[in-house]
Amino acid sequence: MAEGFLRSMDVNLDIVSAGTKPELSVNPFAVKVMSEIGIDISAHYPKNVGLFTGENFDYVITVCDNARESCPYFSGEVKHRIHIGFEDPALVRGADEVILAKYREVRDLITDQFREFYQNAMVRSEKPPRNRLRHY
Repeated sequence: MAEGFLRSMDVNLDIVSAGTKPELSVNPFAVKVMSEIGIDISAHYPKNVGLFTGENFDYVITVCDNARESCPYFSGEVKHRIHIGFEDPALVRGADEVILAKYREVRDLITDQFREFYQNAMVRSEKPPRNRLRHY
């Protein structure tokens, strides 16, 4: 969801999204709640963070506490490593409405916190916002 939101904010950003334990496909609840705010992530697909550890990034952003703790070593240059953490909505169990409510809550937190990150770190930086981001 963070990748979809950041892409919607600025088409000039080079965003790579990956996980430490990626699923086979993007969670349909995530696709649904993002579509509710006009962001289509249905064509996205999960990738393993190991594919990118040798690359250079302006920002490496962890979004789940377990990813933060198991963050791999990046042999490429990483200018900024930050954590913007959220509860993993995929861990919620219950009726679809209960799960959707958690996904909406996390989507809204992502929207607020990544908008703030973008405005503070990207827009106010001295160089144009062509930063390479990575989050997992």
